Amino acid sequence: MIACALVLAMAVPADDLASALREVDPKRLRATVEKLALFPTRNTVSAGIHAAADWLAGEYRTIDGVEVELMRYPVPKGRRVPEDVETVQLIATIRGKTDRIVLVGGHLDTINMAADADPRTARAPGANDDGSGVAMGLELARIAAKRRWNQTLKVVAFSGEEQGLLGSQALARRAKTEGWQLDAVLNSDIVGSSRNLQKRSDPKQIRVFSEESAAHGSRELARFVEWQVRRSVPGFGVKLVFRRDRFGRGGDHTSFTEAGYAAVRFTEVYEEYARQHNDRDLPEFVDYDYLARVTRANYATVAALASAGPAPTNVRVDRRQGHDTTLTWRPTPETKYRVYWRDTASPVWQAYRDVGAVERFTVVGVNKDDHVFAVGAVDGVPVEAK
Repeated sequence: MIACALVLAMAVPADDLASALREVDPKRLRATVEKLALFPTRNTVSAGIHAAADWLAGEYRTIDGVEVELMRYPVPKGRRVPEDVETVQLIATIRGKTDRIVLVGGHLDTINMAADADPRTARAPGANDDGSGVAMGLELARIAAKRRWNQTLKVVAFSGEEQGLLGSQALARRAKTEGWQLDAVLNSDIVGSSRNLQKRSDPKQIRVFSEESAAHGSRELARFVEWQVRRSVPGFGVKLVFRRDRFGRGGDHTSFTEAGYAAVRFTEVYEEYARQHNDRDLPEFVDYDYLARVTRANYATVAALASAGPAPTNVRVDRRQGHDTTLTWRPTPETKYRVYWRDTASPVWQAYRDVGAVERFTVVGVNKDDHVFAVGAVDGVPVEAK
C-alpha cells in the first residue's frame, strides 16, 4: 500500500512537461480539422457522424497504447431529431497505473440551423465548432500515449451535443453506473479562433467556465487549471469565467457536473457567432497556432492531474486567533502535499508552499481573516480549508 502511495505522490518532471509541450504540432492540428470539415455534415442523425467516427477511430488506432471504443447509443425522435436513430461517439483510453480517470473531450457532431436545412444532409463543416476540440484531443493523445501515467486518461469525441448534450449525458450515466473514479473533466468546445469579425482578438488566453456547487469541485478545478497553465505554458493564460457556461447556452461538461463530477469548459475568448451552426464554419478561419496553445494548456493540466496523489480529506483551519494560520488534514500515507493561499478578493491562487508528506502545516505571517487556504496533493486539485 505504501509503495502505491509513493508512486501516486510523484509529480511530472518539469523538463519532461516542457518537452511534451514542444511536441504539439499546429500542422497536425490543421490536418485533423481540415479532414473533419471534408465530411459534408457530422450531424448526430446523419450517416456523416458514423463515417467521421470511423475515420477518427482509425487515427487513434495508429497510436501505440491507445484503446479505442465506438460507443453506440439510441437517440429518440425529438428536438432537432426527425426520427429515432442510433448514433455513435468515440472513447480513446490510455491506461494508467490506477483506476482514477482524467477525461478530456470535445464534440464530433455538427449542425446547420438554417430554417430549411435537412439535418441529415445540410452542409455543416464544423471546423471550429467543434473540430477544434476534437483535433486538440487527438493531438493530446498522440503525445500523452508516449508516457506512463498514474491515472487513466480518456479522450472523448462526443456526439449529440447539438441536440441537447445527449452523448455526454449517456456517458455520464455510464460513468455512474460503472463506478468510474472520475477526477476531472476538461471539455474543449470552440477553441480554435483567436479573433472575430469585430476585429477583437486575444491569442494569449482561453476562457474556462466553471460552476460553483457543493456537489462537485468544478470551481476549484477551474482555479487549478488557471494555476497550472500560468506556471507551465509561457505566454498563455486562462481567463476564469465564474458561471456554468456562456449565457443561456450549454456544453458537454454540464452533463458531468449534473452527475456530481468536477468538470469545466474551455472556449476561446472572442467567439464569432456568424460562423457557428451553418456552412461558414470553415478550416481557413481557424488559428492553428492558437489552437496549439490551447492544446498545450490542456496537456499541462492533464499532465498534472494524471500524476497527482489522492486529494486530502477533512482539510481544516485552526480557529485559534493569531498572525499565522495552521492547517490540518487527513492524508494518504507518503503522499506529498502543497498548501495554497489567496486574498479573499482574488479569484486565483496567489502563493503556495510544498510541505511534504505531513498532515499539519503553519503558514507563518499570513492570517486567516484576509486569506483563503487550501491543501492539495502535489499537482492535484486543492481542497479548500474550512
